[in-house]
Amino acid sequence: MTPPPPTRPAKQYALRFISGKYQGGEFPLPNNKEIVVGRSSELDMVLVEDMVSRRHAKLTVTGDQIFIQDLGSTNGTFVNGEKIKRARLQEGDRILIGTSIIKLVASDSAASGDAKAKLEDVAAGRRTSQVRTMSGSIAEIPLPDLMQLFSASKKSGVLVIRTDADVGKIFIDNGRVIFAVVNEHYDVAPLKSLFRILTWQTGSFDMDPPEAREFLEKIEMSTEGILMEAMRQIDEIRRLGTDMPTLQSSVLLAMPMIPPLRDLSPEELDVLQLAYNYGHVETVLNKSLASDLDTSQILVKLIKSGYLRVE
Repeated sequence: MTPPPPTRPAKQYALRFISGKYQGGEFPLPNNKEIVVGRSSELDMVLVEDMVSRRHAKLTVTGDQIFIQDLGSTNGTFVNGEKIKRARLQEGDRILIGTSIIKLVASDSAASGDAKAKLEDVAAGRRTSQVRTMSGSIAEIPLPDLMQLFSASKKSGVLVIRTDADVGKIFIDNGRVIFAVVNEHYDVAPLKSLFRILTWQTGSFDMDPPEAREFLEKIEMSTEGILMEAMRQIDEIRRLGTDMPTLQSSVLLAMPMIPPLRDLSPEELDVLQLAYNYGHVETVLNKSLASDLDTSQILVKLIKSGYLRVE
C-alpha cells in the first residue's frame, strides 16, 4: 500500500515592525491561534501607546490564512491605507495600529513564548530623550504608501524626509497635505516641492509633531489627486532619460548661439533667461513658474536645439 504523501507544514509568518516605537521588532505568528493586540498588559501582543486601545485588534491564524479584525478601537485599524473591520492579510501587507506600521512577512522561526517580552525590549532600546511618533526608511515604506496611511488615519504632523543630499518636509493636517518644502526653500511653490520629494526612493523619515505655522500658499489637492499627478509627472520626466541634466549640473548659453531667439515661445524664453541668470539646473527649476515637468522638457529642448550647453 502506498503511504500517503507527507503533509506540507503550514507556512510560518511574522509581524515585522517597520516604523514606530517598536521598529525593528518581530512577532512570530503561531499556527491555529488567535492573537489579541492592544494596550492591556494581559494580551498576547502589548503595544503601550496612547493611540492603541486596551483591546485594539485580533489576528486569527488558520494554516496559511491570516485574518485581522478591529475590536472597536478608538483610532481604528488600517491595512494598506484602508480602515478595516475585518480583512484577510497577504504577505507584504502593511498594518497601521496606533503609530506602528507593521508588515506581514514570511518567517523561518517558530513562534516564541517570549515574543511579547522581546517587543518591549526593542521599545526600551529605542527610548531617547526626544520621542518621535513614527520613523523608518522610505525604501521600506515608499512615500506614496506613507501619505495614504496618514490620509486614511487622519494624522497631523510634519513628515521630515532625509536623504544623503536633501531634507524635505511635508506638513499634514488631519490627514491632508497642506504644504511641502525642500531644503528650507520656502519661496518654491509647495506643490512643486512635494512632487520633487515624491521622486525620492531612499532615505529616512520621522513624523514630528505639528508646527504652529502660517503658509501664504497652501496645497488644496486631495491626497489621491496629488499622488496621481505626481506619478504622471515622474513618469514623463523619466522618459527624458539622460537628455535631462542632473539637478547639480550647470547650464550655460551656447556660444556662438546659432538658432534665432525669435523661434522660441515666451515660456522657452523665460527658461533661457533663468539659465542665463543662474546657470544651475536646480535653481532654474526652483525659480521657474512652470512645473518641474514643463521646465525640464523646455530645458531639454533648449539643449538639443543649441541654445544651451551642459557643463
